[in-house]
Amino acid sequence: MTETMVVAIISGMCVAIPSIIASVMTNNKNKLLLEYKIDELTKRVEKHNGMVERTYKIEKDLNTAFTRIDNLRENQKYKN
Repeated sequence: MTETMVVAIISGMCVAIPSIIASVMTNNKNKLLLEYKIDELTKRVEKHNGMVERTYKIEKDLNTAFTRIDNLRENQKYKN
């Protein structure tokens, strides 16, 4: 190898190694940020799903209550 080739290889490595390290660090930070955001969105979705389930149960209970009220009104009409 000539001296010029050795200098070129060393110079190239001096640029490539920090660049690779910076890229890996940036990718790790982005990965952590994405994981955090996904976790937060998952929590929101779970909260929303819980609300939907509770709303469904309330609607079901209301229908039962309305049916009972209607039955009581019918029974009241027959008694009068």
